[in-house]
Amino acid sequence: MERGIAALTARLTLLAVEEDGMSTAEYAIGTIAAAAFGAVLYSVVTGDSIVTALTNIIDKALNTAV
Repeated sequence: MERGIAALTARLTLLAVEEDGMSTAEYAIGTIAAAAFGAVLYSVVTGDSIVTALTNIIDKALNTAV
C-alpha cells in the first residue's frame, strides 16, 4: 500500500512539474502570431509581382510544346 502511495505521489509531482502543452496565454499568443503570419502571407501572395510571376509561369507551361 505504501509503495502505491509513493508511486502516486511521484506521478502527481511529475504532472505538476511537467511543462508539456500550452497554457491559455500561450494559445492566445500563438493564435495572434498565426493570424499575423497569414495576413502577411496573403498580402505577399496577392501582390502584383507574385501574381504576374505566377501568371507568366502558367502561361509558359501551357504554351510549351511537348
